Amino acid sequence: MQVGYARSSTVDQDAGFQAQIRAFEAAGCDKVFSEKVSSVAQREQLEAALEFVREGDSLVVTKLDRLARSVAHLVAIGEQLEAKGVALKVLEQAIDTSTPTGRLMFNMLGSIAQFERELMLERQREGVAKAKAEGKYKGRAPTARAKAPEVLRLHGEGVGPTEIAKRVGIGRASVYRILDTSGSINT
Repeated sequence: MQVGYARSSTVDQDAGFQAQIRAFEAAGCDKVFSEKVSSVAQREQLEAALEFVREGDSLVVTKLDRLARSVAHLVAIGEQLEAKGVALKVLEQAIDTSTPTGRLMFNMLGSIAQFERELMLERQREGVAKAKAEGKYKGRAPTARAKAPEVLRLHGEGVGPTEIAKRVGIGRASVYRILDTSGSINT
């Protein structure tokens, strides 16, 4: 079964969205999941499509940028599909991971992305080292510790750690760290 996934970033991009739907019809897709949301938003239809596909199926998209928000995200989706025995077909780039050439192209994209990520991290480390040497690097400002008085006040009022984390806007682990440091962890 061929399962299409169409996405446009905004409601205003209807022409491009309709073009994706027509491309899926032309490609013979049996089912299409579609949504009009930003790539960084929760994409419920993508999740539904990934859940729906079964071994032997193909997930079909018109372009890679309609599927993934980054190459790392694309690689993660590719691994998820591979684990299920599902091929990925990208119509405009003629990638089909059910073929050796398609898998090669997909893996090359993943390798290039990993290389770019490693270069970026290396440059970041070099920049941090230089800033530290010049006395300019202070690190990230600790956000949770600044909220310790409020955490302790809420804890003193009998509010539980999970609720404290929600109210104060920090992680639950940070709440426990603050309580432990202050000696108030007897919850």
